[in-house]
Amino acid sequence: MRKFTEILTVKEITELKACTQCRECLRYCPVQEVTGKTEISPSEKIRKYREFVNQTEGLRALVLKKEIPEEVLSDFTRAVFECTTCGVCGEVCPVGIDNQRLWPLLRREMVLRGLGPIGPQREMPGVIRQTGNPYNQPASNRYKPWFPVDVEPAEKADVAYYAGCTGAYQATPMVRGDVVVLGKIGLPFTMLNEDDEVCCGFPLFITGQFDLLEGLVKRLVDAYREKGVKVLVCSCPCCVNMMTKDWPHFYGSRLPFKIMHITQYVLEALKKGLINFEKEIKERLIYHDPCYLSRGLGIIEEPRRVLKAIPGVELIEFERHGRLSRCCGAGGAARKVFHENAVAIARLTIDEAVAKGADRLVLSCPACYEKVNEAMEGYKHRIPIVDIMELISTTIEGKG
Repeated sequence: MRKFTEILTVKEITELKACTQCRECLRYCPVQEVTGKTEISPSEKIRKYREFVNQTEGLRALVLKKEIPEEVLSDFTRAVFECTTCGVCGEVCPVGIDNQRLWPLLRREMVLRGLGPIGPQREMPGVIRQTGNPYNQPASNRYKPWFPVDVEPAEKADVAYYAGCTGAYQATPMVRGDVVVLGKIGLPFTMLNEDDEVCCGFPLFITGQFDLLEGLVKRLVDAYREKGVKVLVCSCPCCVNMMTKDWPHFYGSRLPFKIMHITQYVLEALKKGLINFEKEIKERLIYHDPCYLSRGLGIIEEPRRVLKAIPGVELIEFERHGRLSRCCGAGGAARKVFHENAVAIARLTIDEAVAKGADRLVLSCPACYEKVNEAMEGYKHRIPIVDIMELISTTIEGKG
């Protein structure tokens, strides 16, 4: 019989035991905010999982031999997959439980038990194996529809750019902006060809489906190694998080290159004088922190410093920003199953941006870009949305 702690480390088992059920997390959880279902709250999920462990492990469990009803396990599976894995519950947790890392592992356990994932999430491994991306799109369309004609990547270079699947197929203004900005910086950068740039593995990791991850990661890392890459640049927070925290594990050793989010790379270019702003933008901009960029990696100041460098810009903030920012609703692959939750959460961001009188809402995540734009359709509140690099690409000139 499988143990519920079989794939957990001592740290994660300790975190499960540490939860005091104070419910501070309920005040911040985006799913709670739109559903009010405390039975799927962070603290309740931990309480239930702790019960599974107590009922099946240890001397008392051996004596009583109590089975957990299939219905209870199914309800828990649905609850843990309804989460957006935004991680704000862990950010406010008084005992410091790192939920953004814990939830995927609890999902993994449910997958190993044959109970997860849910709905369309189950199709991802087969689709990624066949097409290289979770959107079941041909590799031939990965770059061609959006790639700027006046930018030419080098065959080999110290710097490489990874577009990612959601940007390439669902949020093309973002990745087009990335490449335009990289072109204006003027330093050589390389890219893998359309067949070789496959999924980073995050959608599989976050849904607990790990079987393909080692192969995907080794394929990508080795391809960049062959190109002599020393710095890999990407704009998708989920990809950058996966590359930074999980690629070394699945690769089996330290990566042969550094990972940078594009705002970090652009900020360095600004400091070196490789680019400068040629146009004013006399607007009140409000910037939304992506969960896996702010809480996941602590990249908070870099995008703000880039935006504040634009002449004429007034940068305003959400009430919750930085490490406490509200999820856009698209995270954790939950949007593939719990669409109504995702739209409702995204509209909370729209509501606040409008209420604060922002001229434009600036995003920095392809999942956010896709979902917030979708949530705007037919909604009473409207605000222009722009990706940070999409915006920057229209205002800078290179000095090289």
